[in-house]
Amino acid sequence: MERNGGRVQVRTPTYRRPVALKRCLESLLAQTWTDWICDVFDDDPDESGRAVCAALNDARIRYTANRPRKFASANIDQCFSSANPNDADYFCVVEDDNSLLPRFMERNIDLCRTRKVELILRNQFVELASGTAQARLSDGGVLDGQLIDGLYEADLFRLVLLTGIGVSNGGLFWTRDVRSALEIGPCTATSQEYMRTFAVSEPILVAMEPLAVWAENGEQTTRDVGNKASYLRRELDLKHGTQRLQRQAWRLAGAERRRDYLSLPDFPASRIDRAKGLTKALLAGAQALSMLPLKEAVNLSLRGLAIRLLGRSDAAFDAFMADQARRRRSGPDG
Repeated sequence: MERNGGRVQVRTPTYRRPVALKRCLESLLAQTWTDWICDVFDDDPDESGRAVCAALNDARIRYTANRPRKFASANIDQCFSSANPNDADYFCVVEDDNSLLPRFMERNIDLCRTRKVELILRNQFVELASGTAQARLSDGGVLDGQLIDGLYEADLFRLVLLTGIGVSNGGLFWTRDVRSALEIGPCTATSQEYMRTFAVSEPILVAMEPLAVWAENGEQTTRDVGNKASYLRRELDLKHGTQRLQRQAWRLAGAERRRDYLSLPDFPASRIDRAKGLTKALLAGAQALSMLPLKEAVNLSLRGLAIRLLGRSDAAFDAFMADQARRRRSGPDG
């Protein structure tokens, strides 16, 4: 669809990282595309982000203190809301410890317009040792080894879940006409991106040129309210949910893609890694199993079975899956 406008709605969740937040917002100020608005959602009861926003003195940056606190996953997830109070044409999310390269908006808007797409997944550099004196950018991006440049139909794109996460929050860029429901609902910050990958329900353009930066500091973003389970329990439940997503993505892909999956050119993962993913998801057929040493095939199958039997899905995850099924019934997918 041709668009005359070009306003970008940026949303930035933040929590007690004023130095990182300042750098993040400065990367917006450096954009070659100037028609944007950024809503900053601060989960800090002390509102440490307010002074940062005020000091930048730019009317395009708008500060909101979360009342009550939302904690990590809900604060991030609200940034994917379909609400559009600023009448924006395009949307993206930049978490406080991440940043954009200057042409991020310009290049993504150009692709939306020239390729006639509503949803882009943009590659991101990784900032290694983020927040330390040793911080440095990776040579490649987070999507390297997972996907390639080009347009993916939704049912094909979801198969990336068999070997990786797929969506990175800060790599998504979408238009006001997007059909995919990118706001997931209650979940953990870790599982959110797996679920958002599954939620893609239309063609998605993967752009492998890294034009954003993702900070490698997962230990700093685990403030999920109410999650007091042990590490083992959390891992089992995460993997259980991921396995359910994988198995459903496999079913939705169709017989032809399932038959050809091990050799599809759309995924850089090796045939061996694809076979491992299928085996651990309890989806491997004779061809995939024959590619693995017997001991490894048995171990992966047993791990997959343990995840299936011992992991648990909560009511929110079940509701997400039910909502996804309802959406598929109500309209064409991908």
